[in-house]
Amino acid sequence: MDNSRVAVIIEDDQDIRELVSVILNQSGFDVHTASSGAEGVEAVKANNPAIVTLDLGLPDIDGFEVARRIRLFSDAYIIMLTGRADEMDTLLGLETGADDYLTKPFRPRELRARISAMMRRPRITADASHTPDTVKIVPVPLPSLRTPSLQTLVEPPVPAAASTDAAPSPQNYDGLIFDSGHRSAKVDGNELELTRSEFDLLHALIDSGRQVRTKSDLVRRLRGEEYDVGSFISDSDERTIEVHMANLRRKMGDNPRNPRWIKTVRGVGYRLVH
Repeated sequence: MDNSRVAVIIEDDQDIRELVSVILNQSGFDVHTASSGAEGVEAVKANNPAIVTLDLGLPDIDGFEVARRIRLFSDAYIIMLTGRADEMDTLLGLETGADDYLTKPFRPRELRARISAMMRRPRITADASHTPDTVKIVPVPLPSLRTPSLQTLVEPPVPAAASTDAAPSPQNYDGLIFDSGHRSAKVDGNELELTRSEFDLLHALIDSGRQVRTKSDLVRRLRGEEYDVGSFISDSDERTIEVHMANLRRKMGDNPRNPRWIKTVRGVGYRLVH
């Protein structure tokens, strides 16, 4: 089975579980459901999904602990669905490995849009034929991909020697070693354990150099929107960027008041210091 079209719903409320199941089925996913945290962790292990929706208020273990356990073995995109709107819950949810956070009641169209945005981004999967430290980027197939042109099909493959030159070299920014090819980052020789969202935000800032990236820009970057296509960006979306950025800085050991790498441009967004 193509696990890029597999989803697991971890939700104890039957009505919400059925609603989310309908949304995901309509989006082309093979859906598996669980009504408790422990059952949900086992469902993720058994089905290796691309998407996990996770309720926080589960009857056995809370969603934060479920997310921590899932992150020990899975790189699935995790969307937390919860009735809690407290800022600390949002912060904790993203710190435990969630990629996004949606407050109940939510609009089905918004959930569908957020899932579609995640699926436009690459997943990281371990390659069994390489060492454990080696990862490969696997593009997620989308139903809307267009058929390649005849010219693309008949052109000869690029010689191996030329393709190796295209691999980006690691970049050094005052002790920050950023390697986009292997999706890794180190600070003063220490590997950073970044979520996909944190890595993508850091990548966006490095791509932009000293140019300021607004929070709206960064929301679109996480959605996989290369340009401003007029999609709605809420205050919650921008707040999620702030939380991800705070987590990224904490992991890097970067002090916002005296930044070494990431500078806040008040009222606008973020940029690199150098």
